[in-house]
Amino acid sequence: MTGAAKRIGLEILGWVLLLLGVAAIFLPGPGLLGIFAGLALLSQQYDWAERRVEPVRIRALLGAAEGVETWPRIVASCLGAVVLAACGVLWIITPPAPGWWPVSETWWLPGGIWTGITQVASAFIAIALIVYSYRRFHGHPEKAEELRRQIKGEGSEREQAANRS
Repeated sequence: MTGAAKRIGLEILGWVLLLLGVAAIFLPGPGLLGIFAGLALLSQQYDWAERRVEPVRIRALLGAAEGVETWPRIVASCLGAVVLAACGVLWIITPPAPGWWPVSETWWLPGGIWTGITQVASAFIAIALIVYSYRRFHGHPEKAEELRRQIKGEGSEREQAANRS
């Protein structure tokens, strides 16, 4: 692969990951992780992306740390992943629309098998991220506090830069 083709491929992948990350903020999925991955790739080409990689990385890690702070959060996250996987399996199986379905059958489980596959994949990614977060952050509140301090320090640095200009 030539240098230009590789650069274009990585740039396209960066934009796709960034857009999927933004969508995953509102839909099930690891939104900040997708945004971070997209920005990390785009930072190789764009200064604006490079300036945003570290703040997004810190916020993604803080979200991961907060997600495993308590057992109710861990259980809720795991249940959410199981429900997401179950919905994905339902989409893959594609049972007929139930009798109580109020609209046309074409609106029952739209998107087909690929919607189900992406839901199951998202559930596996979620479980992997929960395990990672648990191993890295659970029982270590000082790590989450350090991330919070970094975020506050970021704001202070921005305010100082704005005051200088």
